[in-house]
Order: sequence, then C-alpha cells, then structure tokens
Amino acid sequence: MKSTAPSRRDRIRSLLADLKMPGALEAVDSVLSGLDSGALTGAEAIEALLSAQIELRNNRRLEAAMRSSRLPAVKTLEGFDFSFQPSIRREQIESLHELGFVERKENVIFLGPPGVGKTHLAISLAIAAAQSGRRVYYGTLSDLITSLEEAQTAGKLQQRLKVLTHPAVLVVDEIGYLPTSRTGAMLFFQLMARRYETASTILTSNKGFEEWGEIFGDEVMAAALIDRLLHHCHIVSIRGNSYRMRHHTELYRTLHSPEAETEGQLHGGDQAARRCRRTDGSSPPPSGTFSVAISGTFSIAIDNFHGGADE
Repeated sequence: MKSTAPSRRDRIRSLLADLKMPGALEAVDSVLSGLDSGALTGAEAIEALLSAQIELRNNRRLEAAMRSSRLPAVKTLEGFDFSFQPSIRREQIESLHELGFVERKENVIFLGPPGVGKTHLAISLAIAAAQSGRRVYYGTLSDLITSLEEAQTAGKLQQRLKVLTHPAVLVVDEIGYLPTSRTGAMLFFQLMARRYETASTILTSNKGFEEWGEIFGDEVMAAALIDRLLHHCHIVSIRGNSYRMRHHTELYRTLHSPEAETEGQLHGGDQAARRCRRTDGSSPPPSGTFSVAISGTFSIAIDNFHGGADE
C-alpha cells in the first residue's frame, strides 16, 4: 500500500525546520490559512513568515543581552513620554536610535536634572543596539569603578579593561551621584581612553561639565576626559520636571490652589492638607537651574527641575 505523499503545508513546515527558522515555523499555519482564505497575497505571506522569524530572533537577542549586559530594565523608545519632556528634540532621539553613531564609534551624553528620563533613553539606545546584534554593557559609574578597583587589587586590571573595552556600546549611568576616589577616577579615565574612537559610550549625568572636576577629584584629568568624550559626541540636554515627582507636584498645586485654600478655611482643610503633605514626604522642591559649561565657551541652561533619583 502506497504511503500518502506529504501535503504542501507539511513540506513547507519541513523546509522551515531544516532551515532552522522556528519563528516562521510557529507562524506558518496561520499565514497559510490567511493565504488559503484570500486574506493574504503570496508576497504578504512571505513577508509575514520572514517577519515572524526576525521578531523571534530579535527577542532572543534581547533576552541574551539582558543576561550578559546587566541592563537593569527594558526601556524602549516607544515607552518614552515625549509630551512630558517637550524640550527634547524627538527627531534627534529617533535619529540616534538608527544607530549611526555606533557605526561611527561616536558617544552620546545625556545631561539634565534627576528624574527627567536620561537613563530611560540611554537604556533604550542600548537595547536597540542589542537587537541589531551588537554587544552592549551597562553599569553605573560607581559600579564600574568598583569593578576596576577590585580587578586591580586582584592583579587582573588589564583583563577587566579589555572586557569593558570590547562592547560596541557601554552605558555609564549616574555620573555625579556619588563621590569618586582619585584612584577610581584614574581607572575610569583609562577605560575611556581605551574606548576612545574604538567603540561608543553612552553617559548620563545630573552635573554640568564644569562640575566634573569636583566629581573626579582632578580638574586636569576631568578636562582630558571631557575632551576625549566630546570629540565625537552627541549631547542631549533635557529641561523639565521629574517623572516621579509629577504626582507630588500635582498634589502640591491642588492643595495650594485658591479653591482648596478657600474650602480649607471653611471646612478645616488646612489640617487635612498638612496630613497629606506629611504622608507625601514634603512639599515639592523649589525650581532651579541646571547649567552646562565648558571653560566658559559652551553653556546650556536647563530651568525648572525637581529633585529625585533618575530613572
């Protein structure tokens, strides 16, 4: 008795399995059903299969990157609220996410007060790079310096510097939040000198460049570091309020609106407002100015920010 020849659907499934295309293999039944019903043309069916495979590949790359790069969270460009930070030029950010700066081995520096989304955008760039198949690595300045100091103590500094020089994209987060020892600053300078014009580094800081000498404990070294970083660099300066503080600001404004004051006088609302402020922690911090300056020749003013740790 003759065996039944495999159907076209089965042959396609076998071919996709031989080609090691699990994403397309998973989608093939629904795609062929759409093709049989007339909902898809032949070209659309091919596109759907290839798109399913690419999506699975990108997801696997992201999962692997999250494990090896130490990225603290998944932050994407789609998840960034540009309406809350209108000072950001959206076209600049979208252009950076095309990753031309990585190909050219250029740097990106996000400057601005705490909580405005610097880390979010830095991580989203790193994730875009990881999805394109590039190796990425994330660390706060404090953590990176600690790892370099430990490697130096163990006699493995050169190996550690090589590891941190290799990634196509290195994210250095939270420059300016914690003090840096002179030894740590020197080790970090060595790392940045090695990556200069060989790979891209993305940095975030809540301090203007004129304060980096204080951060690193050496004005001359800080100037040399800034010189290397800015040689091929995109600077994104963010003006605006903290994402995390916005709800507190809304509460403060509500409690101090003319309507609330009037109602408070009539119904004892002052005492309730005080209780709300104590539960909230405190009234919102005052507005201020964040300035960026390099030797008095380059300055950007960033007004009306509120405190809080960055995202």
